[in-house]
Amino acid sequence: MKIDRHRFEELVAEAVDSMPPWVLERLENVEIMIEDRPPPGEPGLLGRYHGIPLTERQYYAGVLPDTITLYRRTISRIARDEDELRRAIVHTVEHEIAHFFGISDERLRDLDAY
Repeated sequence: MKIDRHRFEELVAEAVDSMPPWVLERLENVEIMIEDRPPPGEPGLLGRYHGIPLTERQYYAGVLPDTITLYRRTISRIARDEDELRRAIVHTVEHEIAHFFGISDERLRDLDAY
């Protein structure tokens, strides 16, 4: 599905805002970013969390923000319409936030949330 960057950003903001309050309260020092394309060699990547998961933090003062990056073109490619796109964005945001909380891909598969 083809969508302009501004509308994609609106859908990402809606997805983040739809997270439960207890999640939003803990999302400190995390920046949500949107890139058009994933890194070379990872053409199917929808999103990526980069940082120190909450479960691994000990001395965390004065560090740069963790980042959650969503790849607009990859996510847009898997959706046929805006409803599917919205669901794909929500799923990707949830998935990357799970990594922020220290939940691995393996555990997400075990939970059938992958």
